[in-house]
Amino acid sequence: MFKKLPFILMTLTFVLVLAACGSKNDAGTEGAASNGSGEAATELSGNILAVGSTALLPLVEQAGQKFMAVDEYKNVTVQVQGGGSGTGLTQVSDGQATIGNSDVFAEEKLEDEAKVKELVDHQVAVVAMAPVSNKDAGVEDLTKQQLIDIFSGKVTNWKDVGGADQAIVIVNRPSSSGTRATFEKYALGAKMDDIQGSIQEDSSGNVKKLVSETPGAIGYLALSYLDDSLQVLKYEGVEATVENVEAGTYPVWAYEHMYTKGEPDAATKAFLDYILSDEIQQNDVTELGYIPMSGMKVKRDAAGNVVQ
Repeated sequence: MFKKLPFILMTLTFVLVLAACGSKNDAGTEGAASNGSGEAATELSGNILAVGSTALLPLVEQAGQKFMAVDEYKNVTVQVQGGGSGTGLTQVSDGQATIGNSDVFAEEKLEDEAKVKELVDHQVAVVAMAPVSNKDAGVEDLTKQQLIDIFSGKVTNWKDVGGADQAIVIVNRPSSSGTRATFEKYALGAKMDDIQGSIQEDSSGNVKKLVSETPGAIGYLALSYLDDSLQVLKYEGVEATVENVEAGTYPVWAYEHMYTKGEPDAATKAFLDYILSDEIQQNDVTELGYIPMSGMKVKRDAAGNVVQ
């Protein structure tokens, strides 16, 4: 018995050491799990300011309200302002806004290549623009050349393009507008100088109101703003419909971009992911007259090249 005692003591010591190590490991694992839970339970918080395109504003505003209503994001505040794509791109580049909403690629608006490279492009939808007129103008379809003649001031009366004997009033957007840049690039094929007597409005909402209420008025709007108060004009005989845009047969469209300066922070990324979720893409995007990214059968780059 006494001969076995050293062996027994050594065995007990070994067991106690193992137990202590196991206890320590268990405690470490438990602490890690606790920390993990704590991190998982941490709620996102922050303030997001999205500025820019008024064509994109209805979608971002509506998605922002829904996003803030989700319990997980209740500590995140989303504010949305218009001002035009140029304003949005400038403000996000200068750090004055979290997100710059734009109807155009950043390189089409910002001259500083270094600033363009700092921005990260998040494409969230496609927007189509249609020429629109006051309902009494008496036309339903205009060719590219007719539109060029109108917006360049060469044609000043609707009777010269098959409409009523009524002076044409152009309701345009300012040069900072992405909607204007898209319309000029894909409907007119070139930038146009502002002609004497034309009206400039900063927002799509004001353009809609003026065109619907002003005899002889013509302008252009995103599909999300169209309703029966306006005459939506065909372009070269083609209607501005979702199906025609998706198929590539209607050319006046652009991506809706939400630019961030560098990669977005956690709260901003959550908001961008939310806008790209099926919940928003298959409901809000389509209900508001935009086109989901998944529906497009063609792609377009910053230079305007379209591929299937």
